[in-house]
Amino acid sequence: MKPEFEALPLVVNSDKNQFEMVIDGVTARIEFQQMDEKMALTHTEVPRELEGRGVATAIIEKTLVYLEENGLKLIPLCPFVIAYLEKHPEWKRILNMNVKIKEAKF
Repeated sequence: MKPEFEALPLVVNSDKNQFEMVIDGVTARIEFQQMDEKMALTHTEVPRELEGRGVATAIIEKTLVYLEENGLKLIPLCPFVIAYLEKHPEWKRILNMNVKIKEAKF
C-alpha cells in the first residue's frame, strides 16, 4: 500500500454493507455480505477520479486486515479481490476453505 493511504481510516458502513475509504473527498468501496463468521467481498468500486493511484490495493489490504483482526473468514467473490489474492497468497490464511471459488487459482 502506498504511504499516502496508510493513515486513512477504513469505515465499516453496516447500513450499506460496504467498507469505505475516502480519498480527496471521494469514496472508494468494497461491498460485502456477512454470514456469521464469514464475509463475502462481492464488489470493489474505485471512482474514475481515483483510478491508477493504488486505491483498490489500499482498500483491499485494509479490508483484509479488518477481517483478520475480527476473526472473520473471507469468501472472495469480487474479481479485484481474487486478483489481489493471487498476487498475495499469504492471505490464504483467512480464506473460508469450505467454499469453492471457481475463478480463484490459489
